[in-house]
Amino acid sequence: MAGTKSRIFRVFRLILHSILPMVISFYGENSFKIQSGEFTILTDPVDASSGLTPPRFKYDILLKTLISFPPQEAPSEQGVAIYGPGEYNVDGATILGYLSENEVTDKILKTVYLVTLEDIRLCFLGHLAEIPSPSVMEHLEDIDILFIPGGGTPYIDQKKVAKLIKQLQPKIVIPTAFKIAGLKRTSEDLKTFLEELDQKAVESQDKLTIKKKDLSVIKPGQVIILKP
Repeated sequence: MAGTKSRIFRVFRLILHSILPMVISFYGENSFKIQSGEFTILTDPVDASSGLTPPRFKYDILLKTLISFPPQEAPSEQGVAIYGPGEYNVDGATILGYLSENEVTDKILKTVYLVTLEDIRLCFLGHLAEIPSPSVMEHLEDIDILFIPGGGTPYIDQKKVAKLIKQLQPKIVIPTAFKIAGLKRTSEDLKTFLEELDQKAVESQDKLTIKKKDLSVIKPGQVIILKP
C-alpha cells in the first residue's frame, strides 16, 4: 500500500510539472530556487559569511557546482544532494552533471549541470572561470535558460562570457555572481557584461515565471536580471 501511494504521488507530481509554470528566484552569487508546484531545486546555497542571507526553504534537490576535493560534504538534511558529475533522475527532473575538467585541482571539483524540468532545459555553469573544455561543450546544446557568472573575477571574464553565450545560443541568459548589496567579496556590477552582449537597458525583476510555450516567443539570448 505504501508503495502504491508513493507511485501515485510521483505521477501527480509529474502532472503538476506539466501544467504549472516554473518560478526562478535569486539569492545572490550562484544560489537559485527553481520551483514547480511543490517541487523545488536549490543551487549553491550562499553562506552567511558571504554577507548575504542564506536561503531557508525545503527543497527536493540540492545542486552544488563547487565542492572541496576530496569531497567532504555532510549528508543533506532533506531532499537529494547532488555534488558532482553523473546522471540523476528525481521525481521527473533529469540532471546531467559534467566535470569541468580544465578547472579541477587537487583542492576543488567543479561541475556543470544540465537540468530538464517541465520540458525546460536549464544549464548551470556555476563557478566557471574558463570556457568549458570541448568534452563539456559538446553536451551544451538546446539550452533554454543559461545561468552564467556575470561579475568577472574570480569567475569567467565578461568578454569571454559574451563569446560563450554566442556559441551556446540559449534562449534566456540569467547572470550570476555579480555585485549586489551586502556581498563581502569584491565583484563587478553587470555594466560591462551587458555592454558586451549589447543589452544595455535591462531592468531587474523579482523572479522569473515561465512555461515552455513562452520560450517560443522569446528572442534568443535575452538577458533577465533577477533581484536577490
